[in-house]
Amino acid sequence: MINKKEDKKNNLVHIKGSKFYYVNVFLFTVGFSIGMLLVIRHGLKFESNLSLLWVTGGVILFPFFLYLTLWCLPGLIPGRVLFSIKPEEMIIYKNKKVLMNTIRNVDLIRNNFNLINYIIIETFEGKRIRIPTYNILPDIVYLLIIDQYVYPYMTDQSKQVWDRKVDLDYMLKVARYTREEQKIN
Repeated sequence: MINKKEDKKNNLVHIKGSKFYYVNVFLFTVGFSIGMLLVIRHGLKFESNLSLLWVTGGVILFPFFLYLTLWCLPGLIPGRVLFSIKPEEMIIYKNKKVLMNTIRNVDLIRNNFNLINYIIIETFEGKRIRIPTYNILPDIVYLLIIDQYVYPYMTDQSKQVWDRKVDLDYMLKVARYTREEQKIN
């Protein structure tokens, strides 16, 4: 279920987006942008009583879908790694590194400005790391990644916060996932 690539040489787990969501985001953003251009083109022929409505709708909606397409394009690069996890140590996004034992809170938040989900990691030092998912990482996969790779190495306070957010019954039902108690040295 998790689209990941394990790099044994560097001891990293690279997290990628879901192929199904790649197709969904591409069809939605690019498809609707092209669709609005076709609506405008057909409306400009004035072959119907509704042509003026088509032109108006196309002119209003085309910039919106073009805007969403431009925001989502970086996520549509084939093989894009959203972020990496060094097991038992840290989360790596571009040149930013967050140690797992310094994580205070992890959230998945939708930005209302561009409609893209972001993973927000807050640390005890007050740093906030935003990792864009470009809507190609499903919510359940986000929950699985954090619970599998990050949760065992969080502080007790952070674990309590995470336990209030996550519904293990839902994860069992949807992804057949059960949390394993890990012994950490």
